[in-house]
Amino acid sequence: MFFLPFFFARACFEECQRTGTLKEDSIKHCVVPTDDQPADKAWYAHEPLYLQWKEWNCNSECRYHCMMEREQEREELGLGPVKYHGKWPLKRASVFQEPLSAALSALTLLVQFNGWLSFFLLLSYKLPLRPETHATYYEYTGLWHINALLAMNSWFWCAIYHSCDTAWTEKLYLSSAAAFLGYSLILAILRTSNLRDEASRVMVAAPILAFVTTHILYLNFYELDKGIPNS
Repeated sequence: MFFLPFFFARACFEECQRTGTLKEDSIKHCVVPTDDQPADKAWYAHEPLYLQWKEWNCNSECRYHCMMEREQEREELGLGPVKYHGKWPLKRASVFQEPLSAALSALTLLVQFNGWLSFFLLLSYKLPLRPETHATYYEYTGLWHINALLAMNSWFWCAIYHSCDTAWTEKLYLSSAAAFLGYSLILAILRTSNLRDEASRVMVAAPILAFVTTHILYLNFYELDKGIPNS
């Protein structure tokens, strides 16, 4: 019984792809245009750039609507929701895949930016500078700037991913999250150990950077394992 939702969802998906319809409803991205199009190019490649970016083409539309249809049938039978493709079924709101998660991610991005801006203003206008180099006396300034940029990049792609769940937005989200977590670990070790010389910092950072880089390559080119960066 556990595999039945996935079996029916797959059958629905294949039928939707082949016919462009789901029961009596037409899936607009699966309706082949009547005008002349080159045979060697997918029909949805001729859509506006906005729709290409969203990638809510025939495949994703069929997958979403079949998932919603299966869940509606399960609800009528008194059964609870199940995961599809490793994710819980969530209803779209307008163009947003997960509006609440996207809003919270955008809010966190705003908080991160405000924190970085406050740090930048503090260093630039309130703390004394070295007279010979005009650099700050605080020796971890550059490291914290990099950490802030990685954090904002991670939350930006998190907001994009929750707004538009596609293969490439998911990879960008997980890759940026892995990079941010790896760098945060490096910064935590350097700051806790109060390492100031470059040689010691390189010795700490090099193996962690190698591991994080390997993991990001693994996510993008071998297997998209969502469990590791989200754990």
